[in-house]
Amino acid sequence: MSGGPEDKDAILREIIVAEQWLVTHDGLIALSGAVAGADGIVAIGGTGSIAFGRRGDRTMRAGGWGYIFGDEGGAFWIVKEAVRAAVRLQEGWGPTTCLLEMLLHATGVRTANEVLHLFYTPEWPRSRVARLSAEVSRVAQAGDETAVSILKNAGRQLAQFVAAIHSTLWHPGETAHASYIGGVFRSPEVLQSFERALENVVVREPIWGADAGALIEAYRIAGISATLREA
Repeated sequence: MSGGPEDKDAILREIIVAEQWLVTHDGLIALSGAVAGADGIVAIGGTGSIAFGRRGDRTMRAGGWGYIFGDEGGAFWIVKEAVRAAVRLQEGWGPTTCLLEMLLHATGVRTANEVLHLFYTPEWPRSRVARLSAEVSRVAQAGDETAVSILKNAGRQLAQFVAAIHSTLWHPGETAHASYIGGVFRSPEVLQSFERALENVVVREPIWGADAGALIEAYRIAGISATLREA
């Protein structure tokens, strides 16, 4: 359950009959799938952002504060930074960037200020705004320095979450394994800066997705030892 499972456990127990129960959050199953049930840390960079780690019976989350107070490095945050860069340019106090042209073309309006106000309307919910992060990546691939800087900063922000968990659950100098899921990691700039910002953390591609992670956790609470493999 996204948003925390605490208030949903009792309701689900009334609806579903089962011998074993684990009502948990999406961070745990994302981690379990990405590292195939082993100890480690996962960074999630979707519309928002969060990281979750587990070592033995200890767990920790970092980030996931929502789009007003956090979600650094997530897709919505990336587009928000692009809008800020476009407004600065149009007001005459920011560097030249193709992000302004991209945003005007994507939205069909005439100014960066109109883009900003458009993104407050119901026609442009956060999920729709967040999809424009792929366009920010495209502008970066074309060599736009401002877009590149935004994406590299996104990677560093996500790495900070992972570093905080690593320093809490692992001893100094001890190596941990980490992985990642979410659309923002399709950007080479995000992934590379994420990897480079981490020390004593080995970053690997996710082994499985969150759906497999849920199955792994179901096996775990049922006391079944199983290894998932591709069909």
